[in-house]
Amino acid sequence: MPPAQSTLVSSRTSHDPAEYTKLKVQLKLAIARLRMVQQRDEQLGKSQQRAMAQLLEAGKIDSATIRVENIIRSDITTELHEMLELYCELLLARAGLLESSVCDPGLEEAIKSIIYAAPKTEIKELATVRQLLGEKYGKEFVLTAMDNLDGKVSEKVVRKLSVEPPRQELVQGYLEEIARAYGVDWPKRAKVTPPPELVDDVDEGDEEDDRFGGQKVLAEPWVAERKLSRGEEELNKATPPPQGFSGPRSPVTVTPPRRTTENVHPKVTLGSVELKPNKRMDAAASRREPEGAVPDITDLERRFAALKKR
Repeated sequence: MPPAQSTLVSSRTSHDPAEYTKLKVQLKLAIARLRMVQQRDEQLGKSQQRAMAQLLEAGKIDSATIRVENIIRSDITTELHEMLELYCELLLARAGLLESSVCDPGLEEAIKSIIYAAPKTEIKELATVRQLLGEKYGKEFVLTAMDNLDGKVSEKVVRKLSVEPPRQELVQGYLEEIARAYGVDWPKRAKVTPPPELVDDVDEGDEEDDRFGGQKVLAEPWVAERKLSRGEEELNKATPPPQGFSGPRSPVTVTPPRRTTENVHPKVTLGSVELKPNKRMDAAASRREPEGAVPDITDLERRFAALKKR
């Protein structure tokens, strides 16, 4: 083998500890930045949804229909950032596989999805990760990922980076969910007046029966109250339970799924029974992992599986 070719091969197969360490640092910085951007967008989204609810309540449906597309696009971007954060965490969890100059098949989707999406996001740290990965695996690898020639880039990432306008069903679903969350009656539903309560006649031979032909009569406000029994009187004197008390709770809690652009009306069901979240579930769902924490492989696989089901 000629000396020049030998030098070239050895440089490609050698491992640079400084480059490997820099890549890990940039992955951690990218994860922190992605989480911060998600929190920022979540707060902005709440104020935008409140404005949408006010428009619906005021009857400005056309204006709300147009403006809700900004909320949908923001949610799509947040979901994209969540996926890229998971990919970065996966690369950190399997950092030992990054030492080789050949891309491991188990990391190919994550690496090519990051290379594909990084130029289309505002995360500078992600662009640095893309640059380091390009220097590691070569120009041809980067070009293949950018054009998705081998189809290794995640389909969800490609779909969330598309510029197509949201579907009409998605817009309608978002407006309905925003109206429901803020207690706005939209779409307007016809109010049904419940029928008045009926009481049975006291006696078949009563004069009231003869007058109304034995039919049930409407309960009148002047009907005398019956005498309370001793047990009922004691019950009325008992101290009522504290406000908000609903009896003993089950130790098993279920975190409700959040609304996404692919699941506009999220529900937790067990068979045919819908499970509704309580305050404890909401508090658990609002807690996030501390910044910089890297989950294990099992947790990442579970979260990836949950994303694919949406």
